[in-house]
Amino acid sequence: MSEAFDILFTVSFWVAAIRIASPLIFATMGELICERAGVLNLGIEGIMVAGAFTGWFTVYMGGDLWTGVLVAALTGAAFGFLHGFLTVPLGLSQHVTGIGITLLASSLTYFTYRILLPEVTSPPKIEPFQPLPVLVLSDIPVLGPALFNQTPLTYLAYLSVAAVAFVLYRTPVGVAVRAVGENPAAVEAQGISVTAVRMGAVMAGSALMAVGGAFLTMSAFNSFFFEMINGRGWIAIALVVFGSWRPGKALLGAILFAAFDAYQVRLQQITGGVIPSQIFLMMPFVLSIVALVVVARRASYPKALMTPYQKGER
Repeated sequence: MSEAFDILFTVSFWVAAIRIASPLIFATMGELICERAGVLNLGIEGIMVAGAFTGWFTVYMGGDLWTGVLVAALTGAAFGFLHGFLTVPLGLSQHVTGIGITLLASSLTYFTYRILLPEVTSPPKIEPFQPLPVLVLSDIPVLGPALFNQTPLTYLAYLSVAAVAFVLYRTPVGVAVRAVGENPAAVEAQGISVTAVRMGAVMAGSALMAVGGAFLTMSAFNSFFFEMINGRGWIAIALVVFGSWRPGKALLGAILFAAFDAYQVRLQQITGGVIPSQIFLMMPFVLSIVALVVVARRASYPKALMTPYQKGER
């Protein structure tokens, strides 16, 4: 028991937790933007797959790492535009459209991979982002290496939380985004296009989701392989609810889930196979469900979430 408890105070544990949390942070912030505007984006899983592939393939073909991040973001924005066009002006079911986007993006990505790399038997590798320690801050015991000795994409994940919070709560654009998720008729009465705001929010959110996928191929790992997203998109949707649609609380939820995930890996090593590995693998998800149930009871969701709006409606 003492050995299992000591894990929580090791540097390697928290370094791993922050690394695991980084793609979840991008994806959660992206989904939060979409839902704040009243659009549930179930295409997140497929968008992350597409972002992971396009970012990695751009670098594999000779582009630099930041160009790969940009291409991934543009890929996400493109799928976001498709999702937004079908659900906002056309008013189609957000559930069905989102699942369709996930299937389309995932299948198109795998098909493209096989077409572009037909003879590959093992995933080609690239040179990924390397850890970049922040002077002074990285020397803080335990928290320093965990928070400030990460790759540049992890620092970008931190910034995305601050940027989303600032835009949503400190700018006119953020007020408009939150308003179309609460009372779109009132927004239209002020002469603001509900369609434009929602479309923009879905595209911006989808771009962040794709960058979350690109993190896995360009920072956490150095190649693209099938099933690497592994349900992270669905976890991000749950984290939005866990965070009550607030960026700060959603960030804490992402770190909490990542800590559960990092912890179960180390517990497997301690037990030495006495307990089936499947028990440990499901532990982060079970604990996340429990936390979600407890928090969701008090969560206040956007009133117009998943509600189509046509101009002139009241």
